[in-house]
Amino acid sequence: MRHHGEALRALIKDDELLAALEREPFTAPLNKRQRALVTYALKLTQSPHLITEDDINFLRGAGFSDAAIHDAAAVTAYFNFVNRTASGLGVRLEAE
Repeated sequence: MRHHGEALRALIKDDELLAALEREPFTAPLNKRQRALVTYALKLTQSPHLITEDDINFLRGAGFSDAAIHDAAAVTAYFNFVNRTASGLGVRLEAE
């Protein structure tokens, strides 16, 4: 999260929200769409085998189109891939 936090900070421009997301994403002050997206991304990251049609319908109910859901899945999967590749190769951030 810390490494990607700079990109997120540039997008949301809200340091308090960013800190809340880092601390506890499930209780961060988010609107319905944001909450749905964070919930989906976390589930896809932590237990992708448990994603069901209900998860997709939850996103649709929050106003996401099928194209937006595809993008959310692709971006989440990409960040997971990159993070796991870097971790698997022992890559460390400069600050570490």
